[in-house]
Amino acid sequence: MTGVARGRAVPHAGAARSADGARDPGPAEATLARRTLDRAVGHLLSLQDGAGWWKGNLATNVTMDAEDLLFREFLGIRTAEQTAASARWLRGHQRADGTWAVYPGGDGDLSATVEAYVALRLAGDPPGAGHMRRAAAWIRERGGIAATRVFTRIWLAMFGEWSWDDLPVIPPEMIYLPGWAPLNVYDWASWARGTIVPLTVVGSLRPARSLPFRIDELRVPGRPAAGAERDAWGRFFLALDRALHRYERRVRPLGPANAVRTAALRRCAEWIIARQEADGSWGGIQPPWVYSLIALHLLGYGLEHPVIRRGLAGFDRFTVWEGSPDGPVRWIEACQSPVWDTVLAMIALADAGLPADHPALVSAGRWVLDEEIRGPGDWQVRRPRLAPGGWAFEFDNDGYPDVDDTAEAVLALRRVRLPSGTGRGTAGHAAAACRRAVGWMLGMQCRDGGWGAFDADNTSRLIAKLPFCDFGEVTDPPSADVTAHVVEALVAAGQGGTAPVRRAVAWLLRNQEADGSWFGRWGANYIYGTGAAVPALIAAGVLPGKPPIRRAVRWLTEHQNPDVGWGEDLRSYEDRSWAGRGESTPSQTAWAMLALLAAGGEEALRSAERGVRWLAGAQRPDGGWDEQPFTGVGFPRDFYISYHLYRMVFPVSALGRYLAGAR
Repeated sequence: MTGVARGRAVPHAGAARSADGARDPGPAEATLARRTLDRAVGHLLSLQDGAGWWKGNLATNVTMDAEDLLFREFLGIRTAEQTAASARWLRGHQRADGTWAVYPGGDGDLSATVEAYVALRLAGDPPGAGHMRRAAAWIRERGGIAATRVFTRIWLAMFGEWSWDDLPVIPPEMIYLPGWAPLNVYDWASWARGTIVPLTVVGSLRPARSLPFRIDELRVPGRPAAGAERDAWGRFFLALDRALHRYERRVRPLGPANAVRTAALRRCAEWIIARQEADGSWGGIQPPWVYSLIALHLLGYGLEHPVIRRGLAGFDRFTVWEGSPDGPVRWIEACQSPVWDTVLAMIALADAGLPADHPALVSAGRWVLDEEIRGPGDWQVRRPRLAPGGWAFEFDNDGYPDVDDTAEAVLALRRVRLPSGTGRGTAGHAAAACRRAVGWMLGMQCRDGGWGAFDADNTSRLIAKLPFCDFGEVTDPPSADVTAHVVEALVAAGQGGTAPVRRAVAWLLRNQEADGSWFGRWGANYIYGTGAAVPALIAAGVLPGKPPIRRAVRWLTEHQNPDVGWGEDLRSYEDRSWAGRGESTPSQTAWAMLALLAAGGEEALRSAERGVRWLAGAQRPDGGWDEQPFTGVGFPRDFYISYHLYRMVFPVSALGRYLAGAR
């Protein structure tokens, strides 16, 4: 992403040198970059909220909208207005072949297509309509609903369109497994455990509420043949699932008479309620939020219960209404990213040359300080003696601070000059918050030297073998991008020569790909990972001329598009041949430039300068950029994100650093 360190730029051929040896790109080049940057800064400043924060929309795929309608149907709260507006959104994203993809330009996705189809049936679209016939035919060709992922079949089971007996079992009794036991809830990643615990309740109670229609047109005769599981652990868990099904057949008919099951359900409810956020959400993300409300409702919590009422009301802030030629459309943000957007905007504006006491930076810094999390969280299961201190991604998520946001918040706060003093919103307040954050990040370092996003050493390999886990990442191992951001933050905080940073640098060097790139866990993909790793390594003292840096430069320059921008298609998560290949985008062009500018050298700087020309040519008159491809990642291969502010903050950082190095 971003950071404060810059390597000394080496002049490229044909450029003049200033007295201090930095390159001078010439008046035409500098003027182009300055004009582009000034327009972008003005636009970015115009997007700041009066309270000091920035937030771009966070778009994902239509499963969020389809499941929202199914969720409301299940609870009996779906309205005609919501349904019609969501249906317009769903129809507007259907592909010509009748399918829905999980990212623009991607292939049709079976589970997404089934969920969108059922949601449109709820909206009244007849199965005989052309767009519905095309979708149903495509679904049947790919095996029908029996071939969908487990989560899709859970939704269908809740409406009696799939048998609970044909779904994997995760019993609610797992809530009692201690933290040291395999497969305990804390072996799951934070986002996964928040989903799995309520689903143990749903799967135990097995609701089956009727839809006003059947979906037999999506079924394929016969049952899909079970694939041969060659992995020993996979075979073990399939056998375990069969045993759990037998256990369920014995336990379920007893109902309240089974004290262990009843107590487990009560314990799950307590666990769920304890993790509801102030805004009514769970973890600030849609899946655990929806499943938690369904689980509590099934346990007898009525729609007027404060927990349920608060949860339902919270969705209003995550609902986006827009106009269209056919009427209003409605779509759901799976999450919101105000802390992330704000700290990245602060770093970008500082890179662009705004003074540290600029009102926009000061107000943003004060808002960020108010968002610091000082309370407990699930991360303490692995680090029980570590004092809290950090930031989360969302407005009101106090239970799940994450390492990535914390690192960028430290970098951002160090670029702001707040009023002197030790009270709220002062320089002393910021210094104390950064000290706490540094201590927390150091304590969250994994045994191998890297950092995950939410938990330390959340690396169980057994979880992924469960028959339940056929969608998304379920653990939170260290990643190059998060580790790189922490390295930059620690170096900026004066920890550059410490053992944790040396271990992290070694981790990054060990995890460099053979071609010189780094895998990007939370952004697409190798361009993102490389754009994070190179500035971090330079900041930590790795010399620009060292082979790992030059290999990274060579990889980036070799993957610059003919139009002189950079882009990488999300297919690279499934097919390595797509690494570094794709339509040029503002955010990915900026990520490549950030790495090249940090590395320096004639080849790197010439390439970055061409990137400046691409950004200038792609800029809108209002100073912003358009970006259709998704460049953010939730789960590689399964769930992708469009952060609407990425197209602004990263180009501003890249242009600012280009001009700073060109003085």
